Amino acid sequence: MGAAASQKGSDTMSGETRIVPVILSGGAGTRLWPASREAHPKQFLPLLGDRSTFEDTLARVSDRSVFAEPMVVTGEDFRFLVADQLTRAGVAGRIVLEPMRRDSGPAIAVAAELLRQRDPDAVMLVLAADHLVTDPQAFTATAAAGLDAAQAGALVTFGIRPTQPATGYGYIRPGATMDGRVNMVAAFVEKPDAETATRFVAEGYLWNSGNFLFRADVFLGELKRFEPEIAAAAAKVATAIARDEAGGISFERIDRELFAASPAKSVDYAVMERTDRAAVIAADYAWSDLGSWNALWEISPKDADGNAARGAVSLIGARNVFVASEEVHTAVIGLEDIVVVATKDAVLVARRDVAGDLKTLVGDLRADETTRRLADEHRKVLRPWGSYEGVDRGTRFQVKRIVVKPGARLSLQKHFHRSEHWVVVTGTATVEIDGVEKLVRENESVYIPLGAWHRLTNHGRIDLELIEVQSGSYLGEDDIVRSQDDYKRV
Repeated sequence: MGAAASQKGSDTMSGETRIVPVILSGGAGTRLWPASREAHPKQFLPLLGDRSTFEDTLARVSDRSVFAEPMVVTGEDFRFLVADQLTRAGVAGRIVLEPMRRDSGPAIAVAAELLRQRDPDAVMLVLAADHLVTDPQAFTATAAAGLDAAQAGALVTFGIRPTQPATGYGYIRPGATMDGRVNMVAAFVEKPDAETATRFVAEGYLWNSGNFLFRADVFLGELKRFEPEIAAAAAKVATAIARDEAGGISFERIDRELFAASPAKSVDYAVMERTDRAAVIAADYAWSDLGSWNALWEISPKDADGNAARGAVSLIGARNVFVASEEVHTAVIGLEDIVVVATKDAVLVARRDVAGDLKTLVGDLRADETTRRLADEHRKVLRPWGSYEGVDRGTRFQVKRIVVKPGARLSLQKHFHRSEHWVVVTGTATVEIDGVEKLVRENESVYIPLGAWHRLTNHGRIDLELIEVQSGSYLGEDDIVRSQDDYKRV
C-alpha cells in the first residue's frame, strides 16, 4: 500500500499511543420525528433505555487502555447538550463546533488536522453519535483487530455481517485478505433493491456502517489527492481554531468563512469510494444506524405478537407495531405493521414501511410558518441553564414552566413587547430587576415590567422551578435583548 507502519503502533495498547475516537454528532435526525427535532435530535435522546445514543457511544469507547479521550464534532446549537451529556457520562473530551453543516467529509478533515497537530501519528476512530451497538466489548475487540492495518496505512471501515437482506444500507464486497480479520475493499455498493440485497447476503457482502479507523495523516493525504479544496480548507481551519469558554465549558470554534470554503461532501464520496487504501473488517456485533422508526422496532424487545412499546401504551389485537408515548396514554386496537409516536405536541401514525418519508413531512412542516416550530423544537426546550416548557397560550398571554439548574443563571435581559410574572414553585430564586436584587421563595411571586432589565439566578442546591406568565402584544422568543450572558449569547 506504499505506507510504512508507525513506530508507535506496537505501543498503542500499552497506553503510549491510543486510538482517538472522533464522534460526529451534528445531525438533525429528521427520520425519527416527532421525537427527534432540529433543536434536540435523536443522538441526544434516550430512544431505547435511560441513556442517549451519544452517551452509549461515549461508553463504548471508555476503555482508556485502548481509546484516548474523545473529540466530539458538533454544531454550535448542540454545544451545551454535548457538554451536559459528557459530564453526565463522566467523560472529558474536546468539543469542536461546526458553524454550519458541510457533511461528514469536511468535519472529519478538520478533526484529522487538529489531531495531527498534537500527534503526527494519531490514529482516529470516526463514529456516528446516533448508532446502536449491542456488544461494546466486541466493538472494542474489532477496533483493536483493525489497528495494525490502520497503522500500516489502510483506511479501515467497519463492515457489519447482515442479519437480513436490508435495502436501507449500503454494502461492501470484501476483497483479498490483508491482515487477520481485515480485507481490502473490492467494491462499495449503493443501497440495493430486495432481490439484489438477498444475493449480496448470500455472497458474503457486509453492511457499510460508516465507522472508520485510520491514521489522520494517511486520510488527509488521500483527501488531498481526491478533494484538494476540502483538504486545503481543513488545513486553514485548523490553524485558525478559536478556543472559547462559556458557562465554565471549553470549546474549539471553527471559523465560519474558512469552513464555508469547503465543498460539502460525505467522506464516502470524497475518499472511501475512490481510494485504493480502503479496507474492511467484519464486525461480530449487532448494529443499527437507527435511521427510521422501523429500524427502532427491529432492534426493540417485543411481545409474543411482535409489538414493541415504550411509555404508557395499551395494545389489543395489534401485531408488529411500534408504539412510543411520551406522556399521554396511547391505545392501539386491531392494527398491524404501523408506527405510532405520541409526544406532548405531535402524534405520528404511519405504516412501518413508509416511515422513511418523514424527511419530506418535516420539510413541509418547516416550510409553513404555522407549523415550523413542530419541525424544530419540542414543547420542552433545553437551555444551558436548564429548560422551559410551554403550558398554555392565548392571544396576549403565554404560560411557561421554567427550571433552572443549581448554580445557573439566565442572561441579563429585557423585552420590548411583554411583561412577566414569576411564581416560584420549588427552590429560592435570586431575582434582579433594574439593578435591584431580591429573594423570591416558594409560593412567592415577582413582577417584571415591560422594558425592565432582569435576571434570574439559582444559588441553591436543588432545581429552581417556577411558573412564568407572559402578557403583551408580542410573545415570540426573539423579543429579547441581552446585556450580559454566562453562555456568550449576547
